[in-house]
Amino acid sequence: MLIREAAADDWPRIWSFWHRIVAAGETYVWDPDTSEGDARALWMNPAKRVYVVEDDAGALVASAYLTPNYGGPAAGIANAGFMVDPDRGGRGVGRALAEHVLAEAKAHGYRGMVFNAVVETNPAVRLWTSLGFTVLGTVPEAFDHPRHGRVGLHIMYRAL
Repeated sequence: MLIREAAADDWPRIWSFWHRIVAAGETYVWDPDTSEGDARALWMNPAKRVYVVEDDAGALVASAYLTPNYGGPAAGIANAGFMVDPDRGGRGVGRALAEHVLAEAKAHGYRGMVFNAVVETNPAVRLWTSLGFTVLGTVPEAFDHPRHGRVGLHIMYRAL
């Protein structure tokens, strides 16, 4: 598997799984009806470092972004978003991408990483805790999950 910085022409392949994940309404706080143009502006924003994962056949199977979570004196704390093609889950792609992005964050001078809204029923919570993230707090019943009803949103943090 190859992890590299994304190029502008990677977007259509990212969109192929991005829209399915967001439309499912189970793991992201973004509007499930986000248009392709708005999604591209959100994910491929020039202020973000965007990464992609290609499998051995050259298929793009995951993407992530890295960006400051705050500005000014707090700009040393990163934020990131991750998406793995649902058809490619459970094969270590998410872990490999997460480890890569954490290393990139540290190399770019970030002192920590925070996730502002991790849906508590998201299976990725196990991945994040295994990588050293802790739940700082949970906003109760903040997310209307299509299968589980109202569930909490975790705020998670890890020092780098």
